Amino acid sequence: TPHADSYHAVSEIPPQYFVKFSYAADLLEIITMRGTVCIQAMDETRIPSKGLAQATHLVYALHAVSLVLGAFGAASVIGSFLFGWPSIIAVIINYVKRSEARGTWLEPHFKWQIQTFWYALAWACFVGLISLVLMLVLVGFATWVIGFLILGIWAIYRVVRGWLALNEGKPPHPQM
Repeated sequence: TPHADSYHAVSEIPPQYFVKFSYAADLLEIITMRGTVCIQAMDETRIPSKGLAQATHLVYALHAVSLVLGAFGAASVIGSFLFGWPSIIAVIINYVKRSEARGTWLEPHFKWQIQTFWYALAWACFVGLISLVLMLVLVGFATWVIGFLILGIWAIYRVVRGWLALNEGKPPHPQM
């Protein structure tokens, strides 16, 4: 059995020997060192509830629904993402649950989702204004279509990348 002073070296243990559970119901860390199993209590404040993880999945799902509606409906992909009810509900859920996610491994997902929405809105306004000005010389129609097409692809990428990372228990971006 390892001594109590050996617990401070947890960060030095290679990742393949470290198992961390994701939900509040799993309040223990299991550390395997040379065949010895050490069990210690985890800091409960950093473990998200299972409901919070489900809410994070729900937000990605709502954004995905908006993107699909835009791709196969009458609206544009980015228009549906920004102004469709599913995405608006998703952003509201993000802001309501954001404080609950603070300090957990889900926090980067909430930040990613909120940033995706607001950056898309900012870039859509920018593309719209530039295209409006350029419509005076007829180039604006092309910049409108190309700009919104690129934004739609970018929004799809962000939702897919974030959701896949969530399923793997990782942050959506390594630097988050």
